Amino acid sequence: MHRFIHLPTVFFTLLFALLLGACQPKAPQTLRLATTTSTADSGLLDEILPIFEKNFNAKVEVIAVGTGQALELGQNGDVDVVLVHARSREDEFVAQAYGINRRDVMYNDFVIVGPADDPAGIVGIATSAAVFQRIVEQVAFFASRGDDSGTHSKEKSLWKTAGIEPQGDWYLSTGQGMGETLQFANEKGAYTLTDRATWLAQKENLPNLKIVFGGERITENPDQSLYNPYGVIPVNPEKHEGIHYPLAEQFASWLVSAETQKLIGEFGMSQYGQPLFYPSAQ
Repeated sequence: MHRFIHLPTVFFTLLFALLLGACQPKAPQTLRLATTTSTADSGLLDEILPIFEKNFNAKVEVIAVGTGQALELGQNGDVDVVLVHARSREDEFVAQAYGINRRDVMYNDFVIVGPADDPAGIVGIATSAAVFQRIVEQVAFFASRGDDSGTHSKEKSLWKTAGIEPQGDWYLSTGQGMGETLQFANEKGAYTLTDRATWLAQKENLPNLKIVFGGERITENPDQSLYNPYGVIPVNPEKHEGIHYPLAEQFASWLVSAETQKLIGEFGMSQYGQPLFYPSAQ
């Protein structure tokens, strides 16, 4: 007995299958982002990343660590793009060809927080270096992140400016992110250096701390050395296989676009009465 194939039926079956496949949504691309704990702890990434993911059919895997570790992840080819805040180290990362085309994204500033009763008498001191000198003179507890982050790098530069090598039982290294270090300072009664964004986002849970240097707004900060710029850098695909460079470049360009810069500048205004970050893309 012969088996007959009905060609029109086969044709339309294949056509239907092709059309059905074309209608199926494509799986999202994955972008690996290494960034600082401040962009995560402040809530900024939760606010803006869903927009990028929707517009570019992407899924962003966020690794929130200190700047030093984020740059190391980029150097090793473990991520596609970095968003960090330690300008000299960023420039070195690009100069060594690990990253391509660094762009300014935003800035805020650092402030020094401490016990609400300010036992070391910090309030009213004119410079951050003088604050650090007073902390040493009063043998007051100081909580350092100690994690090679951008904040830790800034802290070390302030000690250097003050002419001090911090050591002793009063100097407490947490080896943790900004949020955890603030919680530690709150419990220990210690002073610490923090970015303003993380402070604003978490201060309701830090009843024993207050800003002792830097003012309540960035415009009130008397020390311009506490300016804190952030940059985005796609990882160089020539250094490692598997770098999703086109998507990383799309992400970097999207971050500095007028639309996203507006979102960054508005973030935090309704809740805190001031932005947590200020857009800086040219």
